[in-house]
Amino acid sequence: MAPRAAPALRVLPLALAAAIFSGLTAILVYLSGVSSSHGGARLSEADLAALAALRGGFSKCVDANGLGLKAVTGEDYCRVVIQYPSDTVSKWRDPITHKVEGLSFEFNLCEAVASWEQVRNSTTVLTKEYIDALPNGWEEYAWRRINKGILLNKCQNRSLCMEKLSLVLPETSPYVPHQFGRCAGVGNSGDLLKTKFGDEIDSYDAVFRENGAPTQNYTEYVGTKSTFRLLNRGSAKALDKVVELEETKKEILIVKTTIHDIMNQMIRELPITNPVYLMLGTTIGSSAKGTGLKALEFALSICDSVDMYGFTVDPGYKEWKRYFSEVRKGHTPLHGRAYYQMMECLGLVKIHSPMRGDPRRTVKWLPTRATIEAARVASEKLLNLQD
Repeated sequence: MAPRAAPALRVLPLALAAAIFSGLTAILVYLSGVSSSHGGARLSEADLAALAALRGGFSKCVDANGLGLKAVTGEDYCRVVIQYPSDTVSKWRDPITHKVEGLSFEFNLCEAVASWEQVRNSTTVLTKEYIDALPNGWEEYAWRRINKGILLNKCQNRSLCMEKLSLVLPETSPYVPHQFGRCAGVGNSGDLLKTKFGDEIDSYDAVFRENGAPTQNYTEYVGTKSTFRLLNRGSAKALDKVVELEETKKEILIVKTTIHDIMNQMIRELPITNPVYLMLGTTIGSSAKGTGLKALEFALSICDSVDMYGFTVDPGYKEWKRYFSEVRKGHTPLHGRAYYQMMECLGLVKIHSPMRGDPRRTVKWLPTRATIEAARVASEKLLNLQD
């Protein structure tokens, strides 16, 4: 299926974005007061009812679909704790503190709804239009997207900054909300080798992959189709190797960090003909971070629906590893699974895993679009009231 005609470009409103991504402490303080006063003078009864409906349905959704996870809520409209069964064996240790990963994780539904709904209605490719629209965009922002940009004296020589960004900076975004229909995000989990998802993955309108994850020799498990590939700093510096992973050389490469001189050199001299862009992106506010979450963020900004494969662990996992390489130590598998379950129960993604391998699986107790929209409006009111 070809991508749809692009609708009018919508850029994340800067003031709202700043409010959404500035942290949730003020939200929680304010919500405590709102909860006790049942609306007071600031939120309407309809707003409070919307947040209560979201929270109630969310708890039922986690309980029904979370493979043993439970969502615990209190009087606060925003706070929710996702808990694992007490007999869960936590295997990951923090390499610095050496503490074992916990079995309960707190999230903020108001922050999540407001931020993710903005992602779904915004472009997430960095453009010249975006930089120009920012107050002092070149002096205060553009140099941050260039490796060692601090040495450029905050782009006072704009021509030099333009030259360094020119190969990855379109005038306007080539990708906009709802440009694609059904999309699949494919992670790197070793659990992918337990289920032959390959043909299923290839049936999507667009497929998003990460870093250096190969398809060759694994096609029956992960498919062959690759429309977009999200790259971290290390993979971006190895563009010459990354482009060899997809034989048509049409895969679109999205770099989540900065442009390097070595990248520019490879694009010009090899040459690399794949489209290469920088991701605008946001800070969603979870330790379930990394390239995988950025891939889902990018997919949600341009797709109607997003299904995820190979991102999370099922109960009873023994070790976290990639499907194509050795065991990884630097991960938080339990927190990641809890965060992705939150995303599923907010209607953002559908999880596919060995224990959820039936493509006809129905996610129970999903919120309606009307519920999400009403909760978004209420949540954004809270964020705006911080200012």
